[in-house]
Formats: sequence, structure tokens, C-alpha cells
Amino acid sequence: MTSALPDPGKAVYGISVAAELSGVGVQSLRLYERHGLLTPSRSDGGTRRYSGADLARLQRITTLLAAGVNLAGVGRILDLEDANATLHADNDRLRADNHTLRTHLRTWQPPE
Repeated sequence: MTSALPDPGKAVYGISVAAELSGVGVQSLRLYERHGLLTPSRSDGGTRRYSGADLARLQRITTLLAAGVNLAGVGRILDLEDANATLHADNDRLRADNHTLRTHLRTWQPPE
């Protein structure tokens, strides 16, 4: 059975659908984009297209705003969270590389 939802990275939702799904007004979506908090894809005609990942980010934005964080603070928090996620991914990759190298080293035989 396949999922009826599109890939989270695929930008398929127009701005009005994204607004309805998120409960955020269209003008707020445009404001968040102007502040660099959200960067939807654009169609060939220039229409904004939002992905599932954009909607998840939008949920994080609204959570932070509801907690009293201003737009500049939200931007900084999101930047730090993105950097942290990148560092975690790099760390995981390095751990896997280290494991592979250690495994190869244990089985390596020097040339005679």
C-alpha cells in the first residue's frame, strides 16, 4: 500500500492550500517569506509552491510565535536548528565512516 501523501520535499501545495492546511493566513505566509523564515519553491510561472517540509517548518514558526518569540528571534532559532541538524547528520556520517575504516583495518593484511 502506498501513501497518498506526496514526498515531504516535493512542493505541491499552492499558497491558499498551504494557508488552509497550516491555519496561517496567506499574508502571514508572504510575511514569513519576506523575513526569510520560509522559502517556498516557485513554479515556472512564479507561483509559490509549498512542500510538506515547508508546512512542518511553518508549524515550528507558529509554535515559536505563540511562545512569544519575535520574527527576528524565530529566524535565529530556525537557523540554529538547521545548523544543528546539519552537524548531527555530518556526525552520523563520520561515525559510519569511522566504523567502516575500523572494520577494514581489522581485516587488512600488509603486503608481503
